[in-house]
Amino acid sequence: MIGILLVTHGTYGEALIQNVCHVLNKRPSRIAQLGVAAQDDPLDLLPLAKLLLNEVDGGEGVLVMTDIYGASPSNLAMKLLETGRIEGVAGVNLPMLLRAITYREKGMETMLSKAISGGRDGVMNMKDH
Repeated sequence: MIGILLVTHGTYGEALIQNVCHVLNKRPSRIAQLGVAAQDDPLDLLPLAKLLLNEVDGGEGVLVMTDIYGASPSNLAMKLLETGRIEGVAGVNLPMLLRAITYREKGMETMLSKAISGGRDGVMNMKDH
């Protein structure tokens, strides 16, 4: 099973995990989050990020998900990436996270594709549906 690490602004990652628990009626395994506060130096958080990465990695890799590309959390997440083993996606939202959890037994490439499409397809004008 591919692990999931959320690296986000403040408590956003924990809120996403709490909402996933609500939707799924359980807490998924191999998922963790690291919130970056405004006063934090992301480089100071790098050892903790690596520790959390190792905790969720069951040997099949980890998908690191962050909220805004180019911001401090994503800059920290970029330092963790290893092509094919530790992949990263920016723009995390609840549909994206649920899709990632659903497809993490299908391999990294499939999980990445499904997570990205889930995040994108979860944004819609409700009047059109």
